[in-house]
Amino acid sequence: MPPTLASLVHHSALKLTVRAGADRLDVPVRWAHVSELADPVPYMEGGELLLITALKLDAEDPEAMRRYVRRLAGAGVVGLGFAVGVNYEETPKALVDAADEEGLPLLEVPRRTPFLAISKAVSAAIAADQYRAVTAGFAAQRELTRQAQTGGPEGLLAALASQVDGWAALYDASGAVVATAPEWAGRRAARLTGDVQKLRDRPAPASSVVGGPENEDRVELHTIGTGRRPRAALAVGTAAAPGTAERYAVHSAIALLTLTTERSRSLQAAEQRVGAAVLRMLLAGEPDHARAVAGDLYGELLDAPFRMMVAERVPVSASAALARAEAHKGAPPVERPSAAALAATDTGDPLAVLADVVESAAARAGEAVLVVPEGERLVVLAADRGAAAAACGEYAAALETARAGIREKVPGGEEGELVVGLSAPAGPIAASAAYKQAEQALSVARRRGRVLVEHEQMAAGSVLPLLADDAVRAFADGMLRPLYEHDATGRGDLVASLRAWLSKHGQWDAAAADLGVHRHTLRYRMRRVEEILGRSLDDPDVRMELWLALKASSTE
Repeated sequence: MPPTLASLVHHSALKLTVRAGADRLDVPVRWAHVSELADPVPYMEGGELLLITALKLDAEDPEAMRRYVRRLAGAGVVGLGFAVGVNYEETPKALVDAADEEGLPLLEVPRRTPFLAISKAVSAAIAADQYRAVTAGFAAQRELTRQAQTGGPEGLLAALASQVDGWAALYDASGAVVATAPEWAGRRAARLTGDVQKLRDRPAPASSVVGGPENEDRVELHTIGTGRRPRAALAVGTAAAPGTAERYAVHSAIALLTLTTERSRSLQAAEQRVGAAVLRMLLAGEPDHARAVAGDLYGELLDAPFRMMVAERVPVSASAALARAEAHKGAPPVERPSAAALAATDTGDPLAVLADVVESAAARAGEAVLVVPEGERLVVLAADRGAAAAACGEYAAALETARAGIREKVPGGEEGELVVGLSAPAGPIAASAAYKQAEQALSVARRRGRVLVEHEQMAAGSVLPLLADDAVRAFADGMLRPLYEHDATGRGDLVASLRAWLSKHGQWDAAAADLGVHRHTLRYRMRRVEEILGRSLDDPDVRMELWLALKASSTE
């Protein structure tokens, strides 16, 4: 620890005597400074032991001493050393009383002790403390390195928490907590996800401090990784600001975690190449070869039902964003930001963010996931009902909420938006069919302006939402326009009559009752429909097309 006034008083060679402030000798001394100025405060930084002989002071004037000592205490001077036998044979009572009033330690320096000796003692103690800190820092670095090699990130965090006498937490790229040490720090770490997100928005490397004396701890946040987009974040919680040794430990942990994440990136690239080969074999109808190549890396993924996801970027116009915002008015906000919700605010490559989301979720759950970039697309194989598939759904929901506020950059559509198609559960033999299902769902998502569409929803739902397409609406408008033009003249209500007749499957009495007209009137109207359209209502294809046209026009 740094030198204190107490350590200087106990220094056998200095022979210092305490004249005031004996109860405040445990304060650290940053430096020993000699000044005979009547007001040395402008040259003080705080933490100094000021050494004087009162050459230019009236040390016997009580009021002058009160003003002098009060100024020193206010400037952060931690102690005053007064040399006797130079200008005064003993320490003046006025100075002692003023120091007592302010609680400022006053040390009497004997004539045989030069100020230089005190300065050397302070300097030597500071150097010794720094040497101990550096030595302890190197020892901590060795221990952290050993733990990183044997215990992975969890072991490294445990060693770091022990070194700083606090706690540590590691966050993944989405801002979710990956590991903490000790375990009780999990709740504290989870409360900082918003601060981690803010840190990730700044240019890397970035750091910040949250909390403080009024809170339960002081927390430092640091980004991990060498790229533009951080790969992870580290939180270190302590009761007070770390000292030199603790600072060495924190920086060593950052360096080791950076090396780990960069090495993981290389391994991830290799895994992606294997994953791409496995995917090609599955789509080519070679599940046995795919299993052999997958081995332990993806083997368990192929042993259970999986889902195929196909994601891509699509340009977005400002008008489309405004329309979406209008459609989402009144949508409930995300009450508590999840890792997926935080990732939804990321302004980077949406495909890269999606990959981070599903990979992080799979890693936390200990499940395998296959992620294969394909140019402007991303193909993902994830366990059915697994954490990765669930995280993709959460991310899509969070994106819908974020887009409702038009937070994306819409002019020019340079960054674009994310659309995802999700297949039904499948196995290795049906991988090709699952891929086609995902592509079909992707096409629907793109057409509807949705982030995520599941193939099962398309199969189980109604066909009517599929009619919400410009081409279908144009067909409906062209087919029904002559009837609308006829009705606009006030010569009959052919459109409503046609809708009622078709809805009752051509039953004259039931349809006429719904309309409140005689069945002969309805028969006349249907003949007029046939004459105007030039098509026979006896043809089931015509009836089907007219019914779909009426439905499509009602979806506008």
